[in-house]
Amino acid sequence: MIVHICKKLLFYDTNLKIAIYLGALFLLSLIADVLTFPKSYFSRSDNIFNQYFVKIGWFWTLFLTIPYVFLTSYTTCCGKRKLIGTHLVRLFIATLFWYFWTTLFNVIEVKYGRCNSRNITDKVTCLKNGHFWNGFDISGHCFILIYSSLILIEEAKAINGWERIKDFIRDETYSRSLNDKSARVNPLKNINKEDLEVLKTSYEKFTPYVRAFLIAIAGLQLLWDVMLVSTILYYHIMVEKFISGVIAILTWFVTYRVWYTLPYLLPNPPGQGLFKYNMEKSAPLNVPLRKKSSINNGKHFMGMPINPNQESGEPAEETK
Repeated sequence: MIVHICKKLLFYDTNLKIAIYLGALFLLSLIADVLTFPKSYFSRSDNIFNQYFVKIGWFWTLFLTIPYVFLTSYTTCCGKRKLIGTHLVRLFIATLFWYFWTTLFNVIEVKYGRCNSRNITDKVTCLKNGHFWNGFDISGHCFILIYSSLILIEEAKAINGWERIKDFIRDETYSRSLNDKSARVNPLKNINKEDLEVLKTSYEKFTPYVRAFLIAIAGLQLLWDVMLVSTILYYHIMVEKFISGVIAILTWFVTYRVWYTLPYLLPNPPGQGLFKYNMEKSAPLNVPLRKKSSINNGKHFMGMPINPNQESGEPAEETK
């Protein structure tokens, strides 16, 4: 039940979530620039969530996603190291983008800013002497919170269809025990015996940990959303927050929605392994509707004719 709730929280329509992010960054930030919201615990920069979570937000993101990605990819890739590496490299790429953008934000603020004391030109010296540094401070907090949230959502998608793997293993094991070589639709039919054993062992061993990490990921993503609202209300100006949010969303889109979906290019998208398990539910078959019988005005109950003989259009027998 807890895992199901976490899935609902994480896999809320991503496009709608992004629209909410952009709307809040623009409208709510604009209101915050004009009005002064009442002070709260979250308005203090030394609050525990800001000090021990947001300021080291990327650490917490990697702390949960690295073992989660390793466990899920080890299972679906049947322990093959090269394939596991193609999944972990996504987090390496995300880290490079995080470092590049946050460094660039700081460079822009330092290079194009100035101290309110004309005699000081260095930001560190300016702040140490109790002065104010006036620069274009693109919000690194907004970037980290939004980008981390989107990374958590994308990587967590490996859990979709996870419970089916148990059924696939059972059915494939049974079919092989009967030496049934007839046409099967089981996605495990093409993996060899050794890989099937690795899959069975790792699935049973890692599934409790995968679920635990999913719950933690959902909790962290919820915290990031709460802290994003706090940042919007109390820190930076609208332009600084909106630009950082747009950069975070574009970085996510280019990697997860464009790059990783291209065929024959690495890294692989979340959930891809030696077999397909997280496919969408198949659409219902296009079975032609049965014509209504003219007898008895074509009355049916729960899809069946009231009189069984009417299904073939035969007249009902007369009662004696």
